[in-house]
Order: sequence, then structure tokens, then C-alpha cells
Amino acid sequence: MTAPAATKAAAPALAAAPLMQLIYASRPFGFSGDMLDDILMTARHNNRRDGLTGALICRADLFLQMLEGPRDKVTATFGRILRDDRHLEVSLVWSGDAPARLFGHWDMLEDPARSWMWSREEVRAGAMLRASAAEAREVFDRVAGEVA
Repeated sequence: MTAPAATKAAAPALAAAPLMQLIYASRPFGFSGDMLDDILMTARHNNRRDGLTGALICRADLFLQMLEGPRDKVTATFGRILRDDRHLEVSLVWSGDAPARLFGHWDMLEDPARSWMWSREEVRAGAMLRASAAEAREVFDRVAGEVA
């Protein structure tokens, strides 16, 4: 089953609160197309409701996600992800204030990991745990540039 197309967020409702961005990495547990579809549908629904935007880079051995929005909503969403048994080894890569959204038109953009990401062997060896905040932000800058 293929994932539904990413839905665009309603931009006018997004400008009210100070902006926070958060990037985390995790390993999927029980990865399948159906599981990914469920994660994306739920994320898009919840993000639309909460005024969040972002992107999920996903493949069978890796989730790398950026969330953007009001601090309380971003941290609440990250808390749900930490409790979600579909994620293993969740690690916070970066969080902080940001001047603008990278994915302001996307409730949750799905992006399959490209060749410039880590190999399976590098993920198994801990590449996502060693990635710097700057490296992770660079990945999302590239993804945002592709959809702009």
C-alpha cells in the first residue's frame, strides 16, 4: 500500500505563536507500508489540529523527523512519540527557536531517505546517534529545497 500524498497545511493559522523546531531520530519497530500510512495519517490529522508542520524522512531502518510549531504543541507531540511503541531508540537531535518554518505548507511531508543519507550499516553502527544538530538541520534544509 502506498502512503497518501502529503497534505498542505493551512498557512494563515500558523503565524500566531513563537516558533520552535525539533528534530529527533528513531528506529522503526515493525516497519511496513501500512504502519507508515497509519503514522502519516495520524500525524497529519494531529498536526493540522495543533498548528504543526514538518517532514518525516523514513525507511525501514530509520525515522528522522522535524516538527515545527508552538513550543507546547511540539513538546506534547514529541512526548507522544517517545511513548509510541513503533519507535525504538528515540533520540533528540536538536530543538530550539527558529525564525521561520521550513515546511510551512505541509502538515507532514513524507520523504523517503535519499542516497545522501546513511547506509543501513552506518545506521546499525550508530550514525544517527553521532549526527550533529547542524548535520540534521542540513538534511531538512535539502528536503525543504526540493519541495519549494
